[in-house]
Parts: sequence; C-alpha cells; structure tokens
Amino acid sequence: MIYELRIYTPNIGKMGPLQARFRDHTVRLFEKHGIKNVGYWTNSIGGRSDELWYMLGFEDLGHRERAWAAFAADPEWRSARAESEKDGPLVHHIENRIMAPTDFSPLR
Repeated sequence: MIYELRIYTPNIGKMGPLQARFRDHTVRLFEKHGIKNVGYWTNSIGGRSDELWYMLGFEDLGHRERAWAAFAADPEWRSARAESEKDGPLVHHIENRIMAPTDFSPLR
C-alpha cells in the first residue's frame, strides 16, 4: 500500500465551496474509482488555517495512475468541478507527496 498526501490551498473565500465539493462529490467519486479515502483535515492549532490536507490510499503506483486517470475522465467529476468553479477556480495551489509506510507503521 502507498499513500498520497495532498495539501490544497484554496483561493481566498473558497474553503467552504472546496470542502462542499469534496463532501458532496469527490469523496464518493474517489471510492467509485478505487481510491481509498484515508482522511481529511484542516489545521486547528499551528500551521496555516487556509489549507485542506487529505490522504488517499492505493495498492501501488500503477493502481494510483489508473485510478486518477479514471477519476479525471469521469463525466460526473467534470460536471461537479465545472459547477463548483463557475465563479472561478477554488484552488490556488496543490502540494502532493507519495509516501510508503515504514515496517513499524501502524498504518500499512
């Protein structure tokens, strides 16, 4: 299992709409395409208050590549994204990291 940590910094005033898109569409569509939702977070103490952090799980890099391609091509995703961005893009920038658990990690 590999994990992908993604950190989204939304445009000013877009955190609510970004979270709504995840809540109402993205989380379910990830699962539809075999992407495991591990967790979603915002900072309560420390760090930046304008970030949405989330982690996804994949069997391996090949699975990740196939799953992301299927998700990106999904007409329901494209429609949800277009609708949510009718007043402009939600995300200013994205960071992502692919992580492999250590042999002593409780999350494998």
